[in-house]
Amino acid sequence: MLVIPAIDLKDGHCVRLKQGRMDDATDYGADPVAMARRWVEAGARRLHLVDLNGAFEGRPVNGDAVTAIARAYPDLPIQIGGGIRSRETIQYYLDAGVSYVIIGTKAVKDPDFVTDMCREFPGRIIVGLDARDGFVATDGWAEVSTIKATELARRFAHDGVESIVYTDIARDGMMQGVNIEATVALAREGGVPVIASGGVTNMDDIRGLAAVADQGLLGAITGRAIYEGSLDVREAQALCDASTDDTSKETS
Repeated sequence: MLVIPAIDLKDGHCVRLKQGRMDDATDYGADPVAMARRWVEAGARRLHLVDLNGAFEGRPVNGDAVTAIARAYPDLPIQIGGGIRSRETIQYYLDAGVSYVIIGTKAVKDPDFVTDMCREFPGRIIVGLDARDGFVATDGWAEVSTIKATELARRFAHDGVESIVYTDIARDGMMQGVNIEATVALAREGGVPVIASGGVTNMDDIRGLAAVADQGLLGAITGRAIYEGSLDVREAQALCDASTDDTSKETS
């Protein structure tokens, strides 16, 4: 299981939001490449980038910062979300050197778009499902739909998405712990590898996720916790690696 540092971009700065509110942001600096370097040097094997402005405007706004990070670390898998609602935007990010693009709002409102993009860009499409009480939210979490996350996951499993980033909105940025039960349920019922997001706060969360990683968890995104020091990226990844080794020994 991968521990995936998040770099959320707002107006060219690295920030963290509480429950997706743009007016409740903590600023962590104006040098996204330096922030990426910090996590790469800490042992990160993948980065999670979010264009927060793009999520609200429906188009790339912090594309220059994303491109700069991808060019600085061409061999590092990078996934980007926020405002990805057209084929042109997907092509733009892949051309910039990003490994995976995350389709969120557009996936909920136009599932056929995911089908088409998986066909055109096989292995490069991730779906982001952000949910409150199990129901999918869209438009930068401004709207909550009547669609269950598990229903959409099953739909996208047939399209061949690389994985699903599942965010529990109620936990995101609140340092309250990850919703392991809902995350595992989505992996089991959806049939697609899941990347946990929202509330990954400390080593207890990592231990809990690592213990059920064999049920379909690909990784865990963490943001505020690594910025504020309640979670160490290197230590967390080492625990996940050790857990994987232990599982391999048990099954061999």
